[in-house]
Amino acid sequence: MGPAAPTATAPPPTRPTARRRALPWAVLVLWIAAVALAVPFAGKLGDAQRDNIVDYLPASADSTQVAKVEQALPGGESTELVVVYHRDGGLTAADRAHAQQQVEGINGAHEFDGGAPRGIPSKDGTTLMYPMSTTAPGTDNDARIALVDDVRERLGADPVEGLGAELGGPGALATDMEKVFETIDGTLMVATVLVVAVLLVLTYRSPFLWLVPLTVVGFAAVASRAVVYGLIQGFDLTVTSQSAAIMTVLVFGAGTDYALLLVARYREELRRVEQPYDAMLAALRGCGPAVVASSGTVAAGLLCLLAADLNSASGLGPVGAVGVVCSLAAMLTLLPAVLVLLGRRVFWPLVPAYGSEPKRGRSLFAAMGSSAGRRPGAVLVSGALLLGALALGVFNLPGNLAQEDTFTERPESVSAMKVLAEAYPDRGSQPISIVAPTDKADQALARARGTEGVAAAETGRSGGGWTEITVFAKDAPESAGETATIEALRAGLDGSHVGGPSAQQLDLADTNARDQKIVIPLVLGAVLLILMVLLRSLVAPLILTAAVVAVWGAVMGLGGLLFEPVFGFSGLDPSTPLLSFVFLVALGVDYGIFLMHRMREESLAGAEPETAALTALRTTGGVIASAGIVLAATFTVLMNLPLVPLFEMGFLVAVGVLLDTFLVRTYLVTSASLLLGRRVWWPGPLSRRPAGKPGPATRAAREPQPAGDTR
Repeated sequence: MGPAAPTATAPPPTRPTARRRALPWAVLVLWIAAVALAVPFAGKLGDAQRDNIVDYLPASADSTQVAKVEQALPGGESTELVVVYHRDGGLTAADRAHAQQQVEGINGAHEFDGGAPRGIPSKDGTTLMYPMSTTAPGTDNDARIALVDDVRERLGADPVEGLGAELGGPGALATDMEKVFETIDGTLMVATVLVVAVLLVLTYRSPFLWLVPLTVVGFAAVASRAVVYGLIQGFDLTVTSQSAAIMTVLVFGAGTDYALLLVARYREELRRVEQPYDAMLAALRGCGPAVVASSGTVAAGLLCLLAADLNSASGLGPVGAVGVVCSLAAMLTLLPAVLVLLGRRVFWPLVPAYGSEPKRGRSLFAAMGSSAGRRPGAVLVSGALLLGALALGVFNLPGNLAQEDTFTERPESVSAMKVLAEAYPDRGSQPISIVAPTDKADQALARARGTEGVAAAETGRSGGGWTEITVFAKDAPESAGETATIEALRAGLDGSHVGGPSAQQLDLADTNARDQKIVIPLVLGAVLLILMVLLRSLVAPLILTAAVVAVWGAVMGLGGLLFEPVFGFSGLDPSTPLLSFVFLVALGVDYGIFLMHRMREESLAGAEPETAALTALRTTGGVIASAGIVLAATFTVLMNLPLVPLFEMGFLVAVGVLLDTFLVRTYLVTSASLLLGRRVWWPGPLSRRPAGKPGPATRAAREPQPAGDTR
């Protein structure tokens, strides 16, 4: 009797099996080699980051031109400091003598412009300030930090009881900011890794599986830092510490999301397919388009920031896009290779056996789908009203964040500026800088002194056809009165530029308002285009886009209700609304893509519209929830950094992702899909004809897996 015919489950021939084993090993070796080459360059990114004020300012703003001219003047960029002595009951003669002695020692150790600093007493006799200016550090941040540290050390030596001695001014504020930035990279990386590791352990309930996506994300993080460093060297890309921090969060958040989706689909296919290699191919065919499209929306949305005039925002666009693309590449190549090489045992102790049935039971998302299915109209209206009610909080948003309120914990520079604001209510403690053509400097000085709101003005350095004029306003820094003075100076000085810290904050706010009008439509257009190509529909993309815009409005409203009344923040960073919109729209659409793409799969397989919608929710609900929690958790890491703008950004994106995951995706999109039926796919072919009846094999392939099952 001849040999038995091979069965459908027989292993493939030897040669194809050898090739299949070789491919994952080749991918792994290539990635290891690439990362080994990337590590030295990735380590240099921290030193290549630029946090000078011109790296954050609008490219075309008046204050930016002032900063550039000042850097080109003799001595380069000036460092403005203010030594502040204060006693609540009034300064004594001994206090003044002590202050004079200390300031003489500081002046003898450093080179200040204009000779020895002169003390300016407050009218109430409680405070004495010594404005100081030096060009010695120039644009060298390390030199400026060394100067500020030395002055503070001298002020702290031989203290007098009851006499406060602090260092303020723009130079001290910039130094305190720089020291915060120096700690961001390490703190953020460690905290993000720990958060993702804990969540992966809880999600997979496996002692080994969580290490695989976390390691792959680590590879992607190294690769992205190296690529960004290469862009800096090759194209002089401006990368700030804020951009690098957000890229780290994006790499870990988005990369882990893609891993969760792929692993969930791979586990599902392992029950149907005997060989891990074949199961991975099926998983990639099933969820690959959704992962590619979701990463494409994020990258496209971020690249729209290139149209922004704000330097820090336009630089963030390519930096964030590189992080997302590196995450995508790692998750679609390295992660599948490692999972295939490890085989089914990587899921231990909940190994998905070939031919086994997933654990049955009523899942949370099945219950949610059923509740949405019973009264979809009521669910949709209720959810929309809730989001609308939350959005009303935008009317309570605080004003623009002042520079001195940037920190969550008050540093010495801010404390000194607070003292000055109270002790000198009729004189600004922060200079306004004017650069005027040298041949018109005398005329500009006269006009500046005659401008309403100006307390004092004097000429400074000259060079390159420009002369610097330093102006002090009568009002406190960044107050309405000082803002009016800056605007009056700009209106009355033709051919001159007005800058300085307060003018920079004013330009930041104006430019962000302009950038929103340009970038937001670009982001919406890019996202809609990608969704239409993926879903072959116009209605479904409009639903998803409207949903994420509604989420953004709701979380901005929550910010208005919480930022000042609860968190005590006195302002909103001007760039936060635009950046939070880009992140929430691009990242939020991800989950809509996962849901709608699976719904389309079910429809193509023959399911009726209601069945397709509810099956998609049951099968993707668990992984979308896990992905949303991971992404939200990574952005909450930003809330632990001591900068208000990063806290605000982390809060808005994290809460927005959770709202999108558990309300919009689960209830509103599902309800809208149920109400529209096949019309959700208009004008695609699925909207015009009933889908064919699925055969037995197709039904088996589409058997839903309850969310949350990890066996």
